Amino acid sequence: MNKVERAGNWMSKWFTLLVIVWAFCNYLVPSLSMWLTTKTPYLLGIVLFGMGLTLTKDDFKRIVKRPIPVLLGTVAHYVIMPFVAWLLCQIFDLKGAVAVGVILVGSCPSGTSSGVMAYLARGDVALDVSIEALSTLLAPIMLPLMLQVYAGKYVAVPAYSLFLSTLEIVVVPIILGVLINTFFSKQIMPVKEALPLISQVAILAILGAVFAANHANLFTSQTALIIPVVMLHNLTGYALGYLFGKLIHLEQPQRKAITFEVGMQDSSLGATLAMKYFLPMAAIPSTIFSIWHNVSGSVLSSWWRQHTTETVEEMKANAKANN
Repeated sequence: MNKVERAGNWMSKWFTLLVIVWAFCNYLVPSLSMWLTTKTPYLLGIVLFGMGLTLTKDDFKRIVKRPIPVLLGTVAHYVIMPFVAWLLCQIFDLKGAVAVGVILVGSCPSGTSSGVMAYLARGDVALDVSIEALSTLLAPIMLPLMLQVYAGKYVAVPAYSLFLSTLEIVVVPIILGVLINTFFSKQIMPVKEALPLISQVAILAILGAVFAANHANLFTSQTALIIPVVMLHNLTGYALGYLFGKLIHLEQPQRKAITFEVGMQDSSLGATLAMKYFLPMAAIPSTIFSIWHNVSGSVLSSWWRQHTTETVEEMKANAKANN
């Protein structure tokens, strides 16, 4: 194992703590990352390009071979999270940029770290990756649509511009990554080894930029409700995602995958779009979500792992034997 790969593994192990520490540093010293505020779309493009490099034709074949769980999981994500975001805005009487920010993060595709959480929880990682890929590819359509439906009364939603930006920031890098991985898989193997490190550094840079841009407004009376709202949003997403998986009679590993796919958001995308199209304050919910869902996801995946005796493969083998 080379030094870059070891560094990536080390960052993966301590990523939640690094997120909290780096956010605190940028809150105290905003000049650390203020220069990155205009570069967040490029940083996110790097993350999603890396995601594309990890996808293969087999990932897309799974969607074709087993479309129902993937489609239902994606529908659950885009139905549950935007609605819960809107409902919490009504309950807590959030308005303006703060409400837009909560609904924006709720309208984003599944979070890029959900696959890691599903793996640690001994969930169905293949299903998780398939839902993540599909929800991300649908983001240019679903994100502006959900914003228009739920946030239209708070602000004029530039739906077409959001569509183009999401297409450019999200879909193009992923497709480019998939194509390069398909045709030059062997040649880019050293790059793949560095992907965890590169992606996590880029995510930290985005987080730092948003904290730096909002350091004066992060902990004020106007934004005091954001932290409990974000926590409730994420935890409700987990609960409803799990219940949905149970309702459609999925096995436990698949329920775990859908739980993380529903409850974890691509908050880096939310923060990036908030900074570009709305007030900087609209990026605060995405920023806090980025910190919180890494904490909650780590706790939930650890608990599940400790209370799961069978591996995913063993569960699948037992289910096949019983049929």
